[in-house]
Amino acid sequence: MAEPLQFVFYIAATPEKVWEGFVSPEANRIIFMGAELEADLKPGGYMHWVGPGSDGKSTTIYVRSEILQYEPAKLLQYTFALGQSEKKSRVTVKLVQETEATQVMVIQDEWTEDDPGYASCADGWPRILSRLKTLIETGKTFKPH
Repeated sequence: MAEPLQFVFYIAATPEKVWEGFVSPEANRIIFMGAELEADLKPGGYMHWVGPGSDGKSTTIYVRSEILQYEPAKLLQYTFALGQSEKKSRVTVKLVQETEATQVMVIQDEWTEDDPGYASCADGWPRILSRLKTLIETGKTFKPH
């Protein structure tokens, strides 16, 4: 089994504002380069990131998730599967208020053997969290590579 991925960032904002960055469709559209977040935000609900298919007309699901735990401004935990893959991992997002910032910890674990999403997540999380931090702190962000 692959090692868990773990990332810690500090964002100069309240946990509530950082939380909005993780769950609002507007922020997700910006940090995920146009992908739309469709979600039923409650334990047992779903989070899907979708966008146009290769034909430009159909809708493609980029990531499928089921919400495991949901405590606004504190904890978000969900399963994670790329596209139609049956291989799933688990993502845990923890927010902790500090004096003038929020500590953001993201752990992605419970990887299925040979999950092709591991390498893209190892590369993607630092980029996503950097774009989220920049968006929250400055109101704008940057394009990925």
